[in-house]
Amino acid sequence: MGLLAKSRFEEPHSLISAELLETLLADYPRRDFQVRLWDGTTWGMEKQPRFTLVLKHPEALRAMFLPPSELKLGEAYIYDDFNIEGDIEAAFDLADYLLGQGRCLGGGFDLKERLQKWSANDQPRAGPHPIELWGSVHSKDRDQQAVTYHYDLPAEFYALWLDQRMVYSCAYFATPEEDLDSAQQRKLDYICKKLRLRRGERLLDIGCGWGGLIMHAAANYGVQAVGLTLSVPQAEMARQRLRGAGLNDRRRVEVSDYRDIDHGQQYDKIVSVGLFEHVGEALLPEYFNRAYELLRPGGVFLNHGIAYSATYRREGPSFSDQYVFPDGELVPINTTLRAAEVSGFEVRDLESLREHYALTLHQWVQRLEAHAEEARRITDDKTYRIWRLYMAGSAHGFRTGRLNVYQTLLAKPWHGDSGLPLTREDWCRV
Repeated sequence: MGLLAKSRFEEPHSLISAELLETLLADYPRRDFQVRLWDGTTWGMEKQPRFTLVLKHPEALRAMFLPPSELKLGEAYIYDDFNIEGDIEAAFDLADYLLGQGRCLGGGFDLKERLQKWSANDQPRAGPHPIELWGSVHSKDRDQQAVTYHYDLPAEFYALWLDQRMVYSCAYFATPEEDLDSAQQRKLDYICKKLRLRRGERLLDIGCGWGGLIMHAAANYGVQAVGLTLSVPQAEMARQRLRGAGLNDRRRVEVSDYRDIDHGQQYDKIVSVGLFEHVGEALLPEYFNRAYELLRPGGVFLNHGIAYSATYRREGPSFSDQYVFPDGELVPINTTLRAAEVSGFEVRDLESLREHYALTLHQWVQRLEAHAEEARRITDDKTYRIWRLYMAGSAHGFRTGRLNVYQTLLAKPWHGDSGLPLTREDWCRV
């Protein structure tokens, strides 16, 4: 790639930053980006880079890599030590490489020693900080705090980048080019088909969000639906939407923990989309036991949740843990399946939607960026940056296979009879 001639760098910090980048990126195979320093000097592609890494001040590299970690790099971005212009998703391949180099370089190159040459500005910074939750991890009170932190942002913020139904989970695409609204409607219908919903059946949606799935199931399949959420603003909007659609008769949304629900009777079908990531590995037995108790014999439970690859090993706390999903906990799919089976469920179907979530997040990022100024007005600049980074990083995780998302169909057989047809043919009917 090559740096510009050293004479072009007019201040010592520019030269030091350039030398550090030269060392860190000496073996990086891609040549599709550019680096721009605070004094305007550039390094890399001169024309149409996929993205530009903008170092905003002389201490930017120190803020990014001392010490090298995903969390440190993410915090440097949200506090505007650096920016990413252009395709932010493409920048994550570079981020992975830089973090690896920062941890592993040897041969006389001490990154920490070099970065410590800068004068440190260790004053507390204004803006968002990692939330501090109180109580035992995954206790009901603490889960309420975590959910409130994430989901109680103004609904207008989410509406900027979600589809018209406000579905905050992986869509289901027919083609990579399909629009988000169509893909989300297809996902909702796909779930209803997997559940084989029938008119008059009782459906429980654990973690119903703004009510998109129960509205679709009620309007198109005639079910009696109950949705659960821990977010009061979500519940209020979902109830309003049900009333507006004339669907509030025998369909309701409750603010309740799944551990507290007791309606005195069982449900024909249960679904959970996007709540599973908040349960925690230690509570998986309780989660599946509760679902098993609430499901009638012969019923099915569709659990839709994100998983880590069993081969992935993360170093230190993640940016998402600290700034987006406090107490979120992902486990490999084999851990999930074992807990479900021990609770009595029979695993009837397992489908990975990994590529679909990468496509979903890509559209969310593009829609958020297209409404950047409005997002900043509704929240603030740092919140916008947190969500841009989080969603772009998640897209990278799904694209590389570090993350996956699975729909698991679990049955509660009655004396060995699952009540399910021999084939999945009905899922594919138009």
